Amino acid sequence: MTFRAGPLLVGLFLAATCLGADDGASSIAAGGLVVMTRETRITMAKEVLQISQAKVVVDYDFRNDSDDDVTTLVAFPIPPYDLAEEERMPSEQGFDDFRLWVNEAPAPFRVDARAFVKGIDRTRQLQVFHVDVSSFGHATSNDTIPDIARLTPAQHRQLEALGLIEKGYDGPPWQVHKKYYWKQAFPAHKTIHIRHQYTPALGSENSIRYGMAENPDPDSARELKSFCIDDKLHGILKRIAETGDKDAPYSYVDFILTTANTWKTPIEDFTLIAERPHESGDLAEYVSFCWDGPVTKVDSDHFSAHAVDLIPKKELRIGFFDVRKTEP
Repeated sequence: MTFRAGPLLVGLFLAATCLGADDGASSIAAGGLVVMTRETRITMAKEVLQISQAKVVVDYDFRNDSDDDVTTLVAFPIPPYDLAEEERMPSEQGFDDFRLWVNEAPAPFRVDARAFVKGIDRTRQLQVFHVDVSSFGHATSNDTIPDIARLTPAQHRQLEALGLIEKGYDGPPWQVHKKYYWKQAFPAHKTIHIRHQYTPALGSENSIRYGMAENPDPDSARELKSFCIDDKLHGILKRIAETGDKDAPYSYVDFILTTANTWKTPIEDFTLIAERPHESGDLAEYVSFCWDGPVTKVDSDHFSAHAVDLIPKKELRIGFFDVRKTEP
């Protein structure tokens, strides 16, 4: 099923497996809010998920139908990350611009960042020497680690013995496990509105030429397949890939939708709004994603997919294509 608005085309089909390409960065798949232990007394009455290349915004209405007030820890977990991801700064991998509102008012939250080396939690040892965990010692590169550079030789040896510093290489080898969390009250027979937003860590930045060439790169071809591109859009992109004067770099945002299942299921009312790219100099912009059901054109830049009583079984991936003239 395809929708067109000016230069925008949206392909919509059943969800496909999310795969990353070797010649580009993978998307960091953040997602929705979870409870620390499954909370079946609280219903996700409504979720509106807005995704663009620049921002992810999620609005929820949580309803407590029980006769008891419920207070629980709510979290926004970050997938584990490390400094070896050279395409991204730690702040991008850790979604440092995460923001939260409860009932339309900015709300405080706490951050838990822990350092793991070969599955062992070494957070305390780094804290003793005032080495920041989530930023890898305020690293600006693998070779510029201010918190480690100021350590004494004896402190350096202690961290080296614990595997927190590798001999001959100062780049921190630990993996960060991070989450934003807060204590949330859900009054009996009341609805609480929660919003959170962050800048997504885009995946790929590849070109359709890699996946649509006469002998396509297998990883790029699988990546393109994960966007559920329909026949019409596939034909448009293939013709662009075969030209000598145009190309279409693409990126994507992954969203972990199944975190909704930590609450009472189903999501009673779910809406996804995808926004097409906006890059200066583009000849056209396209967006394609997988969805089992109808999609409505909101305006020339936004498309909406809606579901009632949704129990998520797969994650979301939104693909963005920017058609441009190639460099001479």
